[in-house]
Amino acid sequence: MNGPLDGGPGGGRGDEGGREGGRDEARGVPRIPAPRSAADDLGPGAYRPSPPPEPDPAEATGDGVPDGAKSDCDADADVDARPGDSGSGAGTADGTDVRSDTESRAGSDARNARFDTGPEARTGRGAEDTAGPGTHTPTAALGAGPRPEAGPLSHSVLKSLLGAWALSACSAEETAAVEEHLGECAPCADEALRLRDAVGLLHTDHDLDLDPLLRFRVLENCLGRRPARIPVPSWADPYDAETARLDALLRDIGDAEWHAPVRLKWFEGDRQVNRRTTVAGVIGHLMSVDGLVAEALGLDDPLGRGAPRTPAERTEAYWKTADPPPTRTVRAPWRDQSHTLIRTVSFADRGAAELSVSYGSFALPLRDSLLDRAFECWIHAEDIADAVDYPYEPPSGSHLNRMIDLAARLLPAALAERRRAGLAGPARHLVAAGEAGRSLHLEVEGSGGGNWYIALDSPAAVGSPDQSVAQVALDGVEFCRLVAGHISPREAAAGQDGDREAIRDVLFAAAALSRL
Repeated sequence: MNGPLDGGPGGGRGDEGGREGGRDEARGVPRIPAPRSAADDLGPGAYRPSPPPEPDPAEATGDGVPDGAKSDCDADADVDARPGDSGSGAGTADGTDVRSDTESRAGSDARNARFDTGPEARTGRGAEDTAGPGTHTPTAALGAGPRPEAGPLSHSVLKSLLGAWALSACSAEETAAVEEHLGECAPCADEALRLRDAVGLLHTDHDLDLDPLLRFRVLENCLGRRPARIPVPSWADPYDAETARLDALLRDIGDAEWHAPVRLKWFEGDRQVNRRTTVAGVIGHLMSVDGLVAEALGLDDPLGRGAPRTPAERTEAYWKTADPPPTRTVRAPWRDQSHTLIRTVSFADRGAAELSVSYGSFALPLRDSLLDRAFECWIHAEDIADAVDYPYEPPSGSHLNRMIDLAARLLPAALAERRRAGLAGPARHLVAAGEAGRSLHLEVEGSGGGNWYIALDSPAAVGSPDQSVAQVALDGVEFCRLVAGHISPREAAAGQDGDREAIRDVLFAAAALSRL
């Protein structure tokens, strides 16, 4: 639809939008300014509305209002009052000379142009040419003069963009402006570095689980600065550390995970066997076998008087009497028992290290018995960690070395027992007790590793490098898992050299050290 200034009907009336704007300017009301940048980007004098133009006295009417500012009704009345002008641009019937449409539009445009400083005045077209009647005229179309170009961003604006820049949320133009500013402004550069470091912490991919050895290191540091009045004996340190690590794991698991299935593995003869239980059942097993150490120290046996003497029988007895199946309530008595054992050996005299602890078919001195309990605590903690998908690390190097040394010292007796059962090759060169005999060089690599020489023919013989007939190289953790019965002897050895029969006999003897 065309507006009144496009030559349509009523073209002699002029543009309403132009008149309204003219009336506002005439009364001293500035037009609505065009959109501009933030206050920080432009100075106070960047935008000033144009002052309203002075009305032409020649155009003023008797009431003091300029002709171009008359209302629509007044304008129509003037048009109707002119002789021969019908308001439609047509002549009268009596032939009176009448202004043409073109002349009427030109006169109206000339009057409006004195008060209209917007784009309509420059183009000769009203707002309704593009927006149509009744449509709001855009603010940009009413702006006073050309819009000023935005200058470079100010310091305060650039500083406010640093957070978005650190998060890579700025546009390309803003990023370029900020980075150019950082090369010139030292305070902003320092703040930008701090923000970037903070953003790096928001995107960390580090494991949030605490290091299982953290408690041990903290206690070791504290005790190093202020030693305990009654220290734990050094030979009991591995048991103290491993029970603490396992207790930290148990604190982190939920109630439902105490019923997670765990499969215990060990070797009997030349084959691996296993037994299914739960996390709570494993803790009950550890508490039952620890009861043998408690009884040797004169403490109460958790299974009571007349309990079986071997670890496997004690465990089976506990599982049968634990009705209903054990839950997380077993943690408290197991932890109290381990604390009592550590406290008792700490207060005992030095001779307590050689106190004999009976396991039914064999016995160990107390120092080796607690080392054996530390070893089993670590192995079963790994079983639990695998069942509940929990990260768990091997013991420290020094503690791992002691566990490997205990297994190496037990290997000659285990090899002799297998030989008596017909599961190992015959002895080839018997020697007197304490003399050097035929040996296997056991080289353990990694943390806690070392070199051991295992006597092959007599459990009372002494291993010797000069009498070595074979060599086996294993990783320290792999060797311990072999001793625990968790991996097969055929899978354990990383390197072998020498007498194949001796190597096989020693590896299977190591697996035979495992038990329930």
